[in-house]
Amino acid sequence: MNRLQLDAQIVEREPLRYTPAGVPIVNCVLTHRGTTQEAGTARQTDLTLVAMAAGEISGSIVNLDLGQAARFAGFLAPRNRNAKSLVFHITELLEIEKD
Repeated sequence: MNRLQLDAQIVEREPLRYTPAGVPIVNCVLTHRGTTQEAGTARQTDLTLVAMAAGEISGSIVNLDLGQAARFAGFLAPRNRNAKSLVFHITELLEIEKD
């Protein structure tokens, strides 16, 4: 199963665009900072991840404020057919942290 769930903040976001078929797409960059357990030891995690959302969920992503914390869910896939780098495809916005 290819499923990722991440608590993160949107730190960059491109304007909403549409594919030739009319599907709305938004590209963004997420950042996550936190602590997790690995082999019984606390480990600091600090990461930046390229992400995108297609379809209805793109409207929800566009409406988030930059820096607003949320829980994103989706899957990882190569940027394109021959790429080695991955992109987080956001398919769900599970929770939005209120200020």
